[in-house]
Amino acid sequence: MTGIKANASGNSAMLILKLLSEKDMYGYEMIETLANRSNNVFEMKVGTLYPILHSMVQSGYLTVYSEEANGKLRKYYHLTEKGQKYLEKVIKEWKLYTDTVYGLIGG
Repeated sequence: MTGIKANASGNSAMLILKLLSEKDMYGYEMIETLANRSNNVFEMKVGTLYPILHSMVQSGYLTVYSEEANGKLRKYYHLTEKGQKYLEKVIKEWKLYTDTVYGLIGG
């Protein structure tokens, strides 16, 4: 088994990518959706979200575009093909990691 490290920013990136695999979203929408779907277990802060988004745009996993909604200009994030492939890879790694942990603790 290769050494797989679970880390907060990597796990947060995986969750963000998963949301964006369903539809394009703007930042606050991602924060609300993540909190709602997790019964507020995952409460991401703006200061945590935007550096992750910027990093994923630089890596080519996301593109960003602006669109007006309710009189406000919002930045929407879109998952690229490269981002979809990366998401599939990190989900596979996450499943291996969690299966291994459950095996070790008897889950």
